[in-house]
Amino acid sequence: MAEPAAADVPVPHAAASLQADARGGWVVSGAWTRQGLAGLDSRLPPLPPARTPLVLDGSGLTGFDSAGAWLLRQWLGARAAQAELRGWLPAWQALMQLAAAADLAPQAPPPRPGPVRSLGLATLRGLQQVTALLAFIGQVAQAGVGVLAHPRRLRWRSVLHHVQIGGFAALPIVGLMSFLLGVVVAYQGADQLRHYGANIFVVELVGYAMLREFAPLMTAIIIAGRSGSSYAAQIGTMVVTEEVDAMRTLGIAPLEQLVLPRLLALAIALPLLTVWADITGVFGGMVMARTQLGIGFPEFIDRFGHAMRGASLLVGLGKSLVFAAVIAVIGCHQGFCTRGSADSVGRQTTLAVVQSIFLVIVVDAVFSVLFNRLDI
Repeated sequence: MAEPAAADVPVPHAAASLQADARGGWVVSGAWTRQGLAGLDSRLPPLPPARTPLVLDGSGLTGFDSAGAWLLRQWLGARAAQAELRGWLPAWQALMQLAAAADLAPQAPPPRPGPVRSLGLATLRGLQQVTALLAFIGQVAQAGVGVLAHPRRLRWRSVLHHVQIGGFAALPIVGLMSFLLGVVVAYQGADQLRHYGANIFVVELVGYAMLREFAPLMTAIIIAGRSGSSYAAQIGTMVVTEEVDAMRTLGIAPLEQLVLPRLLALAIALPLLTVWADITGVFGGMVMARTQLGIGFPEFIDRFGHAMRGASLLVGLGKSLVFAAVIAVIGCHQGFCTRGSADSVGRQTTLAVVQSIFLVIVVDAVFSVLFNRLDI
């Protein structure tokens, strides 16, 4: 058999060592590798004072890897970048320089912005969010036009599913809330009207308050907490799990499949819930009027039919349609803004609820001013 070449004979790993030389430098010798560093970390000499120059002679090195670089960096500490490497192989010198650079102190954090700069940054972030929301509204409108041109592309089963979840399932909570609200309005009104002998006007008070303001507004707030948060969480989870990207890969438009069914379903469900809230709220007012003011059900219903006009009901229904669009668009938009983690899903869901409720109240205030100007 042929004898093995000299390069094939395994070379034993010499133990790594670090010793001071006569000229004030340090001799790094042996195999500074994972195998040759056994126990060296406990035998390293103390680091010389900062005023002493650091010269590391690596001519005696027989091996050097990332383990050796890490241990030598730990010994040098903050002075790793000041060390002068002599007699090192180019590859080992580059590895040590990389380790020394990683050991540099981090840069000082930038100074905290002042109040004016903070206000400016917050304003820019707000403008970016508004711009993104307007762009999303435009994309939804474009998708809606495409569905109108091709109605078969709309998933009616999904629409009915969301009507059931967002509308039918919300009947108990909306009815209970509206009933109690009617009781509160009638009770507070009865306490004041009793002093002036105007008990019968509690009918107008309950009717106008519930039909024009409280029923559409409170129903929208409840639906914003239920459906708006649900839309953001569902779509956000689909974004995190890359289901939305898979839909785009398959040629399925996410806006047509995820946003339009929810928008249409809420536009159907919220006005119907508002009518249900009107009925239960007026009934709560009837119960309190009979209890506190002695106004019977027939008398209440008769005066309600003569005093209230259909315009009040239509005003509430018109508001509910706009509220439905606001809640659906905000919820879906925040869902699509989710980025890469479960924490982002929770954050965007919270933003969806907060922004939906805030915008619903703002829109209701705008409607109040507009109706006042138009004498409606």
